[in-house]
Amino acid sequence: MELIKTEFPLKGMVESRIGGRSENQDNYGFCDAPIGAVVVVCDGMGGMQGGRVASMIAVNSILDFIRSVPESADPSDTLTNAIRKAHGDILQAGHQNPELYGMGTTVTAAIFSRQCAVVAHVGDSRIYQLRNRRKVFRTFDHSMVFEMVKSGILTEEQARLSDKSNIILRALGVYGEIVPDIRVLPYLKGDRFVLCTDGFWGSMSEPKLIGCLSDKRIDLALEKTADLVDRIGHKKGGNHDNLTAAIVEMKINSLMKEKMSKIVKIILIVLSVLLLASVALNIYQFASKDRPEAVVQTEQNDKEAVPDPKPAGPSARVEAKTAGSEKNATPKTSADAADKARSEDADAETEKD
Repeated sequence: MELIKTEFPLKGMVESRIGGRSENQDNYGFCDAPIGAVVVVCDGMGGMQGGRVASMIAVNSILDFIRSVPESADPSDTLTNAIRKAHGDILQAGHQNPELYGMGTTVTAAIFSRQCAVVAHVGDSRIYQLRNRRKVFRTFDHSMVFEMVKSGILTEEQARLSDKSNIILRALGVYGEIVPDIRVLPYLKGDRFVLCTDGFWGSMSEPKLIGCLSDKRIDLALEKTADLVDRIGHKKGGNHDNLTAAIVEMKINSLMKEKMSKIVKIILIVLSVLLLASVALNIYQFASKDRPEAVVQTEQNDKEAVPDPKPAGPSARVEAKTAGSEKNATPKTSADAADKARSEDADAETEKD
């Protein structure tokens, strides 16, 4: 086990073991560069020591390229170009030495800066990002069985156990022009990044692997996991693959903040809709409760504004009485009118006499 030496605020360890093979074709490396701390893990393939040579060329080529770029260089472009250069270097070495022709390697590489982590991979070596004993991110293998997982034909566990799990679709030095997968990842203090070959992650289920790698101390976590991989391999006949892993624990939060996941967005939208609906309902209920009182008050105001038709006060009573007297002076029937007329005629005759 080797300590990753860096001035960047992280702590890292690397472990590489031969497993049950006669040669360890895995290689790893690390360095500090102007754009951040760099860690690389590769799993070589090819006979006549070709796999070991290919993985070694890839590690050295990638580290040398990244060390040469200025601090202003884009980490994603830098990783892409570094991996492509390593691919070309492996092809060139194979053409120069017929015994090594056809050699290749997988690659996982990461640049850690204060801004973020930029990770790249080709093949079935993996990069995990772990937080609080759970997986935050993991690369997707460039392999035949994982294409079947993508199509829904196999589960990831079925793919891991398949006898075709070692058939990869992309590798440096083998399959023409290379296109690495690049991801830019924010991180939190305490997050762990694990770069590992398939001989390391492929021996156990992913939940069990994550549990082992989540031990409180990264050195104990790495040692415990590697010991378990070896024990599992020996129980199955002792011909298990080389196993290599680098584990890096971040000591600060990245400047880049995490984007909200789709699930969190959906939850927040639903909660917002429910909150708005609740507020609207409360307003409606409050308005409905106050409306009758408002109507009563309005009617009362209207009544106060219209004069009472009934007489009120002394003046009104006098007017009413006068009106009543005038009504009494007016004959009510035709007979009364005739009597009054006869009386008036009699009075007139008397005056003549």
